[in-house]
Amino acid sequence: MSEESAAYVGLVVVSHSSRIAEGTAELAGQMAGPEVRIVAAGGMADGSIGTDAARIAEALGAADAGAGVVVLADLGSAVLSTRTALELLDNPEHVRLSRGPIVEGAVMAAVQASTGSSLDEVLDAAEAAASLPKG
Repeated sequence: MSEESAAYVGLVVVSHSSRIAEGTAELAGQMAGPEVRIVAAGGMADGSIGTDAARIAEALGAADAGAGVVVLADLGSAVLSTRTALELLDNPEHVRLSRGPIVEGAVMAAVQASTGSSLDEVLDAAEAAASLPKG
């Protein structure tokens, strides 16, 4: 098995709250196992609420094992900060920004990634979480 085929799609969880990002990443990581890189990028460096494109870009680099990264973001400016972070990357075509819900999407994407699925398959799993019945 080549190193490229052994790589798993990584995830980045972007939230205005570091606790939300870290908790979501922890939950998704428990479902996926240690093979899938899941990185939290929440809050500002000083611990305050917000998002930081430079921190997100760093998280994208840390999450990428060679198969690409799916990003799950909570609110509008988290999406804007993620798009700004993509402009800082050499290979932004290996990153997909999910429209799925942050928690359910992260869990479903993590499970899908743990099977060795492709970047687009992991993205599809994250986005499918938006239609999960809850009642």
